[in-house]
Amino acid sequence: MELERIYHLYKRAGFGITYSEAKKQSSENKKQVINNLFNSSSQTSPLNVPIDEIKTLFKNNPGKLSKDNKMHLRKISRRKLLEFNRKWLYRMGETDEALRERMTLFWTNHFVVRERNIIYFQSFNNMLRQNALGNFREIVIAVAKEAAMLNYLNNQQNRKKKPNENFARELMELFTLGEGHYSEKDIQEAARAFTGWRHNFKGDFVFNKKIHDFGSKTFMGRTGNFNGEDILDIILEQSQCAYFISKKIYSYFVSEKIDKNHIEELASVFRKNYDIAEIMHYMFSAEWFYDKKIMGNKIKSPTDLLVGMMQIVPFKFKKTKELAYVQKLLGQQLLNPPNVAGWPGGRKWIDSNTMLVRLKLPSVLLNNGIISFDVKGEFEDSLSEFNKKKNVGKKLDVESDWNFFNAQFKKSSYAELNMIVLGANLHEDTEAFIDSFEKESKADYCIQLMSMPEYQLC
Repeated sequence: MELERIYHLYKRAGFGITYSEAKKQSSENKKQVINNLFNSSSQTSPLNVPIDEIKTLFKNNPGKLSKDNKMHLRKISRRKLLEFNRKWLYRMGETDEALRERMTLFWTNHFVVRERNIIYFQSFNNMLRQNALGNFREIVIAVAKEAAMLNYLNNQQNRKKKPNENFARELMELFTLGEGHYSEKDIQEAARAFTGWRHNFKGDFVFNKKIHDFGSKTFMGRTGNFNGEDILDIILEQSQCAYFISKKIYSYFVSEKIDKNHIEELASVFRKNYDIAEIMHYMFSAEWFYDKKIMGNKIKSPTDLLVGMMQIVPFKFKKTKELAYVQKLLGQQLLNPPNVAGWPGGRKWIDSNTMLVRLKLPSVLLNNGIISFDVKGEFEDSLSEFNKKKNVGKKLDVESDWNFFNAQFKKSSYAELNMIVLGANLHEDTEAFIDSFEKESKADYCIQLMSMPEYQLC
């Protein structure tokens, strides 16, 4: 398989690939390369941060926590969520389970939650990781039973005679069918079916029969004593469900410019068994996935930007708060989505502020902090909090592994480095501009390439 196709596949299905691994796989055909991708993610490695402090707090305070203990729990959780953020970002850049982590990130922005309890969030994130390439029905049921989702969409307050419709509405609008493919009556009846779905103090799912509505319900033209799983089964019978998810997958992994024929292809595969791995394998095998018009047509998310750089020059923030701050400046702080619909992505990633940060970031992170965030003009307001702490002109404390880079690219030509960093679809004018770069060292050259607008695409 050609190198440019391998890089395209791994940038979309994972977060990039090292030069040595790409060269190794270039001797194999497309089927073998795709199988390698799936085989490396056949197992699931949970991602956890130590929560011994919280366990001790629960052990010493059985039952409900006092107000002071709740405040202490929130303080610990805030610190642990930052730690989880950092650990997840670095895993994306280092793991062999690249496809599973990519799918976990995808589902995180599909089944959106905002949770401040580290125990609940960690459980939710690992549930998505476990089911990321499994069966769609199973992942939706698992999502509906997680404490993080039960809290975020208020199903914890959903009880007979006083149904809360939040989860039922988003189940159809955002998770399975899309707006306009259900009625208000369907929402009301679905909400009744999910009454009594709750969690206990530890975050374990419990079904409370006393507050469940066992009455007859009419949902999408069907009548019966439906529970939550029955509602989902009826939703999955709708042809729109497979189309909606296929469109979401296509938009994320292929192109925001929708090709209805391609989506119908995917939907026909997905509709058979709702097997997530099957639809992903079909898509990565399709010849249209490697069309020149598809390569390099997507704007990198902030996470893709950071992790993609790690694949070329590994780096680590010495201070977790500085990593979180950079994510905030870029517009995507993991674990902190803007709303229930998640990050819109695409062109919304770029504005005058975030573009400025993106173009400066390679020098900031990889060049010993020579360029710092002392930005003026429009961008100044975004730095108000940073400025209050007298951090203007301060350099981020980042450790970059240039030895790794030098070992990887010692024998590579500058033309190969262009393709690896920027991709194969460069305009003639861009190529001419690149040729004008000073080539004092491959490291400096790499930073120059990463500082180009073209590097924002994948």
